[in-house]
Amino acid sequence: MPLPSLPAAILSHMIAINNVPPPPLHSLPKLKMSKYIDYGQLNALCHMRGLQSSQSSYSILSAHNMFIKQYPKIFLKKKTRLPKLFKQEEKREPTEGTEELQPQQPDDSHNIAIHVKKARGGPTLYEPKKFEEKLVEFLDILKKLPIYRTLREHRTVWKMLKTIPDLTSQLTDEHLKTLSRSVISETWVKGSTVVGNDGFYIILKGSARPQTKAYKDLIDENESTSSFIPQSFQGFVSNEDFKNILAEMHTPSCDPMLRQWSTFGTLEVTAQTESDTKEYSVITEEDCEILKIPAKDYVRLKSENIKLENKEKMKLIHKCPYYEEWPTLSICELVALIKWKKFPPGYVIVESGKIISFVAYINSGYCNIYRNIVGLMKLQPKKVKKNQKLVCMGKLNEKESFGEISVLLQVPFTCTIVTGKEVEMAIIEDKDLFGLKDSKCGYLDGREKYNQNSGKQL
Repeated sequence: MPLPSLPAAILSHMIAINNVPPPPLHSLPKLKMSKYIDYGQLNALCHMRGLQSSQSSYSILSAHNMFIKQYPKIFLKKKTRLPKLFKQEEKREPTEGTEELQPQQPDDSHNIAIHVKKARGGPTLYEPKKFEEKLVEFLDILKKLPIYRTLREHRTVWKMLKTIPDLTSQLTDEHLKTLSRSVISETWVKGSTVVGNDGFYIILKGSARPQTKAYKDLIDENESTSSFIPQSFQGFVSNEDFKNILAEMHTPSCDPMLRQWSTFGTLEVTAQTESDTKEYSVITEEDCEILKIPAKDYVRLKSENIKLENKEKMKLIHKCPYYEEWPTLSICELVALIKWKKFPPGYVIVESGKIISFVAYINSGYCNIYRNIVGLMKLQPKKVKKNQKLVCMGKLNEKESFGEISVLLQVPFTCTIVTGKEVEMAIIEDKDLFGLKDSKCGYLDGREKYNQNSGKQL
């Protein structure tokens, strides 16, 4: 019986396959042994007795517990490597007749920038900046508008201004830091007249001749010479070349010429006459670069500080116990007379039996109240001795005041006031307080009412 076509095709295909040789055998890939497994311990653990025997359930359980106990030991723990401890070598003292080796400079033989700088006369990469470079950098910063300067540039200007004695002797560090954010540089050609009645000027480059010989301080009215060379400028520039420049430059006693780092002008804004204008004016002898601190900026800064200080004084008085109901207008009159003063620890502010010369409001710290107490001490039968001691009766803490009754009524103190630690007070002197005739009655009424309620007389 003939086969169908499909089985015949399959049969012929199977016969053909038998004539084809089998494919070559491929070797299995080698297993990579782990670095963190102890294979010797693993082999011993797998051949542990009792795991494969079926004698009793107790022996199998004990073998199982032993296997679980020994199982973590097949894993190797990674060793922690501690950093090396470098021993500090002792510095050897050079023997006599030998020179100490100098630290080796970095090899710059292949650095083209070094050779270019040397050829042009500039400093190398390892030398500090010279004074001329710092001055050029300072002038470049001042050419920018203050709003375009970076924080680093503002700090550089502040450091330079701190080296000028005419500024540091009359302005606080905080005021100088604030003013340094608005200073500018002006360029004046030879023969120009610079009127310094609208600010304080510092000559950075060039020279000028004053129209008058005498000059005033930038704030006070005392006459003094404005030509000044900063004595502390060497602290900002640690270059030997600049020290030589400072040795050559000196404060002239007879020569009225204003040279580099000389100052003129004022920070006080007042109505000035023509003679006052000439007093602050100079004529440039050559092209000059002059730094200007506007007087209006200083006036604005001073007014803002006065407002903040008056606000702090008013807040202090308002927090004192018997001033809480006082009207703001009356407290403003006291604020105008207040001065800040600090006392060290253990300072006797007023002694018992004396009249104090000021009214005090404690801002920080505290004061102890002492009173003289006379006691009798028995020495022998029928004999006693009087012994006088200062006994602490209490404390005056922050936001408390004293001295009003003693000043206004000229009544001596019945106790002694001594500072317990450093105390900052706002004080009003008696000569200023007696000028407040309108506030005197309210002052007394409030103080007497407070004394009646508290039973305290200071």
